[in-house]
Parts: sequence; structure tokens; C-alpha cells
Amino acid sequence: MSRITDVFTRTENCALIAYLTVGYPDIETTLKMVPLLAGSGCDIVELGIPFSDPLADGPTIQRASFQALRKGTTPELCLEAARKLSAQVDIPLVFMTYFNPVHRYGLDAFCRDCAQAGVSGLIVPDLPPEEGAELEGVSVKRDIDLIYLLAPTSTDGRIDLVAARSRGFIYLVSVTGVTGARDGLPDDLEGFVARVRQRTSQPLCVGFGISSAAAARRVSAVADGVIVGSRLIQLLETNDPASEVQSFIRSLKDAVSNRDEDCTASRCKEGGFLCDGPLWRKP
Repeated sequence: MSRITDVFTRTENCALIAYLTVGYPDIETTLKMVPLLAGSGCDIVELGIPFSDPLADGPTIQRASFQALRKGTTPELCLEAARKLSAQVDIPLVFMTYFNPVHRYGLDAFCRDCAQAGVSGLIVPDLPPEEGAELEGVSVKRDIDLIYLLAPTSTDGRIDLVAARSRGFIYLVSVTGVTGARDGLPDDLEGFVARVRQRTSQPLCVGFGISSAAAARRVSAVADGVIVGSRLIQLLETNDPASEVQSFIRSLKDAVSNRDEDCTASRCKEGGFLCDGPLWRKP
């Protein structure tokens, strides 16, 4: 059993997964924030390797990647950061990257160095399962889970293919489009998750557009994991990022851990977040 699979088998609660772009706003912040995320309740952390053409990412993560690249963040520096972090935290670390940097690095060398750095999984949004056999083979040998994505437009055939090939969990994209904090989630989200659930027993984690505790609670009612990224990047740009990130993550953790309870309960105010209809807001 992989470390990622173990996250979903040892707890009845929905997993909380956080994304950060490595090197934004600097490497020191990444090294500080990942232990903070782990200590605040995150079950898995995705580390984004910045890339010059991040097709699946919205403006927030695109900007973070651009700034990280300008400061010299490379795959080698990301691996070094992962090595340091894996020695500090007990939760799985997953690299989210694009295929070009992996190909340039060399598939076998990249997976070897990921394993040595303590990385448990890879998410490569621009690698379809039809073209992923080589990386799958190399990653399996290194005990690294290669995680594929599904969109609301995915056909039953594509769902079956991803269910057969994805390891660790399946990443469900909540909307057709790019990442980014949004005011709400699509009305047919539950139907999308249910359609995939009928065709696989793999853990299902939903990302893209989750920016509030209320949204996380809604996702946790039907999925096995909630993924948040762009909102965290935005909080890194505030005057007190550590406090803001900690409060936000704690509010999400509480939401996904108490998903069957009334969202007007007093615990909804923990971390300074108030329930406000479809959104949670700072008072």
C-alpha cells in the first residue's frame, strides 16, 4: 500500500490536500509553509514545480510560477526542497508538474530523484493516460503514484481508462477550465462525482475552484478528498501569511471533518471564518 493510499484507508474523514508553488514567493516560504500546512490539518501537500507554460493553471498560479521561475526555481531546487520537507513532515508529498520538465530531466532520473527526496506521487495535467505508459512503468518501480485527472466532460470510456491506470487517487476537476478561486462550485458537481463513483473504487479528490470552507464541506459530502490551491497562493500575498494560511486551513479541516453537521454550528467560526450562505468570509 502506498503512503497516499494509506491516507484514505486510515481515516473516515475526507482528506484535505493543499497546493503550493515551490519557490513562491521564495524557497524559504515554501519550507516554512509546508510544515505549517501539515500541522494545521492537511493530509497531503502538492508541490507545484513552476513551468513557463502552465496550461491547466489560472492567473493566480500562473503568476506564482512566473515569479518562482524569475527567482531561479528549477526542478533540481524543487527536489532539494522536497528532500528537506520530507524529513520534517509525516504526510505524503506530491509533485504537480507538466510533462516537459519531466521529459527534459529524464523520466527514470526524475522518478529516481523523487523517490530519494521522499516524494510519494506525481500529477502531470498535460499527460493523458493514452500516452502515460512509459512514465507509469518508471514510477511504479520507484513506488511513486502517478495520478490522472478527469473533467466533467469525461466520457465513460475515459473514466474507465483513468480508473484502471491512476494510482493513489483520481483527481476530479470540478469545472472545465483552469485552476482558480471561485465564488461557487457547479450545480452538477455531485452528479459528476457520482458518475465516476459508479465506475471505480479508487479514492476521488476534487480540485479547481475550492476557496471556502463552505465549498470544502459540500465537496466532502460526496468525495474522498478536497484540494485547495489558488486561495492559498493568494493568502501568501497578505501581510500575515502564516496566520492567514493557518486559520484558513483549520477552517477547511473542520469543515471536512464535520461534514454532516449544520454549518451554522459554533465551530464554523473557528479561525475567524463566518458562514455566509454559499461562502465563508473573514469578519
